[in-house]
Amino acid sequence: MEVLSKIVSAVNGILWDKNILLFLLVGTGIWYSFQLRFIQIRGFGEGFRRTFGGLFKKSEKADESGMSQFQSLATAIAAQVGTGNLAGAATAIAVGGPGAIFWMWVSAFFGMATIYAEATIAQKYKQVGKDNTVTGGPVYYIEAAFKGKFGKILAGSFAIFIILALGFMGNAVQSNSIAAAFDTAFGINPLIIGIILAILAFLVFSGGIGRIAKVTETIVPIMALFYIIGALIVIFVNYQNIPLAFEEIFVGAFAPQSIAGGVVGATIQKAMSKGVARGLFSNEAGMGSTPHAHAIAKVEHPSEQGFVAMMGVFIDTFVILNLTALVIITTRSVTPDGSIIGTALTQAGFSSVFGKSGDVFIAICMFFFAFSTIIGWYFFGEANIKYLFGSKAVKIYGVIVCVCVLLGTLGEVSIVWTMSDMFNGLMVIPNLVALLALTGTVKSIHKDYIKKNGGISSKKKKKNHTA
Repeated sequence: MEVLSKIVSAVNGILWDKNILLFLLVGTGIWYSFQLRFIQIRGFGEGFRRTFGGLFKKSEKADESGMSQFQSLATAIAAQVGTGNLAGAATAIAVGGPGAIFWMWVSAFFGMATIYAEATIAQKYKQVGKDNTVTGGPVYYIEAAFKGKFGKILAGSFAIFIILALGFMGNAVQSNSIAAAFDTAFGINPLIIGIILAILAFLVFSGGIGRIAKVTETIVPIMALFYIIGALIVIFVNYQNIPLAFEEIFVGAFAPQSIAGGVVGATIQKAMSKGVARGLFSNEAGMGSTPHAHAIAKVEHPSEQGFVAMMGVFIDTFVILNLTALVIITTRSVTPDGSIIGTALTQAGFSSVFGKSGDVFIAICMFFFAFSTIIGWYFFGEANIKYLFGSKAVKIYGVIVCVCVLLGTLGEVSIVWTMSDMFNGLMVIPNLVALLALTGTVKSIHKDYIKKNGGISSKKKKKNHTA
């Protein structure tokens, strides 16, 4: 275990501490922003319309042939909005100061262009079997980008990394966060929480794509609305600090030490690295996870899902993560020595207004956020299990995930957390390499959409989307 820990720490040091992945992720976002002429600005209205235009219409039933656009987005958001939204912003602020939030915005802005490319290319190379079963994800566009043995090795490596990072270790981390929150709020034995989570997870997993889509499209809007209302109450109670909060964010991004009462030792480098890292980890743009959900959306043109995918990053970072940041900053919950970090810092912000009920509020939010992420990450891993071993291995995979969910609640094992970070980082590399190699294809698909629709926002009568 000691040797393994040293290896994992060394790899993480190269990937994260030296900012290699940050440069790759942000660099890819900047690249696609220019290649697609800042699609995140020009296409924002189209993405918003496609996402929320039919929100209250009865959704078509999801099955093995795919999901509706909203169901695919809900599944993606289920994975994106997790513990990172409660702990990520708090950790960034505690270590890098309020200025870290500015850099979180920057990473999310460019990440919207990256995720547009991911979703579009995932749609392009999705696979439809003889039985009309649809599947997709980075493994298929990696093979399309690099023919032959190299492509298969790269795709296989990605599949292994994401199964370990999200399906197994990542889901153990998520269940651990739920158990810790319920232990703090209600004093419930973590083992009991673990058993309940494992049973609930199994019931969802065993229902296939149809049940996963139904659960995510139901709980994602509810959990988002619940958190938004709670956060807004805290922010409005401390409304007098709202101007100060934005001042600290903008000033702290470039001069952290100019902030009165700011975090001791905060620097521009810390603000930038922590903000970008936590933002990218939360919205998952460029990581290769959400394309699995976007690939199976029933759309007429690949670019249509690209517009919708951008809304996932917007909702995750500019809405949910932003509210967490404002709760922490307006309530003045940050300690000068940075001794309170992560979920505890977010909890302190809510408890300053709700008292003990703040712990209960965070526990409920943590359950929804983390459990929905478990569902999303299971689904992403499942697609890669099918790629590596075929459909027959899915049931075994589901059982292993449930065991990981149960074991994750029994105690914080640091090696699992650090290994999850390592595999998260490793899966980014083959995804981004393929994404950059397919720049011409993404641009061609985008141009084709504009040509057929006379622009980004089509004025033509929309047809019902079919697979």
